[in-house]
Amino acid sequence: MSGGTTAEQRREQFHRYGPHAMIGLAVLMAWLSAGLVGMSRAQTYTAGGLAAAAWALQVWWNRSRPRLPAGSWSGRVYYVLRSAIGFALCWCNPFFSVYAILGYFDAGTLLPKRFVRAGLLFTAATMAGSQSGSGLPPVSLLNWAAFLALFALHAALAFLFGDLDAREAAKARRQKETITELERTNTRLERALAENATLHAQLLLQAREAGIADERRRLAAEIHDTLAQGLAGIITQLQAVTSTAGSDPALARQHLDRASALARHSLGEARRSVHNLVPAALEDDDLPQALGKTVAAWAGRHAVRAEFTVTGTVEPLHDEVGATLLRIAEESLANAARHASATRAGVTLSYMGDEVTLDIRDDGRGFDPTALPPYSGAGGFGLGGMRARAERIAGTVTVETGPGLGTAVSARVPLVRRG
Repeated sequence: MSGGTTAEQRREQFHRYGPHAMIGLAVLMAWLSAGLVGMSRAQTYTAGGLAAAAWALQVWWNRSRPRLPAGSWSGRVYYVLRSAIGFALCWCNPFFSVYAILGYFDAGTLLPKRFVRAGLLFTAATMAGSQSGSGLPPVSLLNWAAFLALFALHAALAFLFGDLDAREAAKARRQKETITELERTNTRLERALAENATLHAQLLLQAREAGIADERRRLAAEIHDTLAQGLAGIITQLQAVTSTAGSDPALARQHLDRASALARHSLGEARRSVHNLVPAALEDDDLPQALGKTVAAWAGRHAVRAEFTVTGTVEPLHDEVGATLLRIAEESLANAARHASATRAGVTLSYMGDEVTLDIRDDGRGFDPTALPPYSGAGGFGLGGMRARAERIAGTVTVETGPGLGTAVSARVPLVRRG
């Protein structure tokens, strides 16, 4: 934690420096109370030697503990020696209980679980003896009664606080395990997100490449069916002009006229192909305006009553979405004019939240969808081509028709806004 120490750090500081302070405080209190408790010269020298041993033991433990694994034998030896020194010091002077009380604080961390209660009971006996009035050992029945009462009190408090400490330690351990598991989960999640981002980029690249390949196939089929055939026909006519120019000028003139007609037709096909790539109708108008003009022009050319309707809130669409829906509408109307002999047609553009729907209906003769040849990706546009166009932008095209039932074409595409 920034700006302070954590509970774990404060606990570490107490176990490192607290015993030194408590040894010093116990020695000072014992020295001041030596006459009060009646310490003999031998007890005074013994207490001094034991205090020095306690200080040396603590110095050794502070140096050794960072290098030792948790639950090592060295920790158990340290606890037993410190408790024994504390007991002996309290025998010399009850005020050394200030040092002996350390046995309550770290029994759970230094001793095996099955020996923790024994360590706490030993410390409770030391504290009860030092507080019973005559030190250790009790010298009278009253002192023994006080000792037993204090021992029971200390044992109860030791077990109570020991259980609380154990619960707190278990809670801290669970929190640490939870944090560790969350960190591992976050690491896995970050790795999964990174992998998903990579896969998303790969999918976008593959989709783009697939779209480019699909458009190339469409252009190849368009050029093969129109420009290539037209140019081949022009070459054939010009070759015929060369062979007949001297013998039959009239026939040569016919071949030239045919070549000219083929050239004009091929130019028209080239312009149509370019128009299919960049719809001129969407350069100055939005999709509803472009569709309205397309429907009106189609109705005027074929003398068919046609209506155009817009529902929902009009939003600016991505160019690819607008171009796809416009081409589907043009092809559907063209099919109605060529094949259906329709007298009425209706076109509805619907903005529906996260998608756009285009419906084209006519009252023509209809057809059997199962009788259509499968879409090969080449040649004409047709229903298969409309479906392919919609699928390139994650859309769908459905057709409802039947002999004598008219035709309804419905295109549903995601509403992708411009920009």
